[in-house]
Amino acid sequence: MLRVTGLTKHYRTADEDVAVLRGVDLTLATGESVALTGESGSGKSTLLHLIAGLDAADSGEIRLGDTLISALGDAGRAELRRDRLGLVFQQFNLIPSLTVSDNLAFQSRIAGRHDPAWHDELVERLGLGALLKRYPEQLSGGQQQRVAIGRALAPKPLLLLADEPTGNLDEDTADEVLRLARDLVVRTGCGFLMVTHSARLAATLDRQVTLHAGVIA
Repeated sequence: MLRVTGLTKHYRTADEDVAVLRGVDLTLATGESVALTGESGSGKSTLLHLIAGLDAADSGEIRLGDTLISALGDAGRAELRRDRLGLVFQQFNLIPSLTVSDNLAFQSRIAGRHDPAWHDELVERLGLGALLKRYPEQLSGGQQQRVAIGRALAPKPLLLLADEPTGNLDEDTADEVLRLARDLVVRTGCGFLMVTHSARLAATLDRQVTLHAGVIA
């Protein structure tokens, strides 16, 4: 479902050209959950951002289903994120002026795939029923991340990408949030790629891959 081949990415600093990714190969099957681990600076977030189309690679290919992401321009990558990808970050990125219910439905409405029955199931599975009329500032960190996960999964994306989604949460809350995410990923059948520093959380997914110095170790 996801195939990354020979991916490279460099960044130019004032003094030098820094190679962040040096020919990364990665595959992910439909319905599979994969943890992407590695030390700080190994290129994990860069790889995730390239797959999400938030940045362009220097060389190599990223293919999601039948779409060659690495060949798309800015508009094509934005359309891909809207229609086929779900994104969850360490910062919850909820819209402050929208209620929980409207935040939850935001992505699916933009994608034109809002499903009221699935919306209601997400509310129930994520334990958000009593919070629907609240605003993000009225929620705990764990509650905000549950809304963010629900928003990402509401359009039933082909692939869910998560960059340290539990990094701002305590251990018990992190465990609960990741359990809910895994359950909903299984329910939708989408792929799940998660960047994490936690070996404990990584071990709960189907497979782990490690980036070291810009390559898959």
